[in-house]
Amino acid sequence: MSLLLNFCIGYIAALIGVIPPGLLNMSAAKISMKEGRKKGLLFSVGVCITVFIQTFLALVFARYLDMHPEIVGLLQQVALGIFICITIYFFFIAKDTRRQVPKDVNKSTTNRIFSGILLAALNVLPLPYWVYISITFAGFGWFKFTQPHLWIAVIASVFGTFTMLAIYVQFFKRKEERGPSKWNMNYIIGAITAIISVITAFKIFQDV
Repeated sequence: MSLLLNFCIGYIAALIGVIPPGLLNMSAAKISMKEGRKKGLLFSVGVCITVFIQTFLALVFARYLDMHPEIVGLLQQVALGIFICITIYFFFIAKDTRRQVPKDVNKSTTNRIFSGILLAALNVLPLPYWVYISITFAGFGWFKFTQPHLWIAVIASVFGTFTMLAIYVQFFKRKEERGPSKWNMNYIIGAITAIISVITAFKIFQDV
């Protein structure tokens, strides 16, 4: 049961983490439209290889932090402030944007798996993201850091990342035929950070 929990947390957290439009998912969508769905998926595979390494390193570091609760408590308080600020920004300050797919994606014949690996390596946000997610859920007793549990979470994060990238590949291929989307991604991001803020606040007050 604990292995299943680790897998579910890893998969869902990865899925949510790739929802906001960013360099990786928008590039995958653009490559799909310009070079075909196969190239877009190959690029996504490359991204997932880097995600595998990043998630593993983050969880190893999180396991160390989990053994030092005094550091974890401080990090949770800092994270709560950051997520509250992000939530306020996306709900009330950020412009209503219907994010367009970037037009400057490289059209060369470079191996798309390799380019996915390199581009994902430039994105270091997954490292603190996975440290926070794992530490928070471990505090509730829902996430474990033993060797098999850690690997299950890493594998799940790869599946979750690839699933959302594949959705972007397919969604923007159809979007080009339908016209502009009516979705405001700012509200989606704000809702996600709001949920994370509530979970963090609950955990902090529980430990007081």
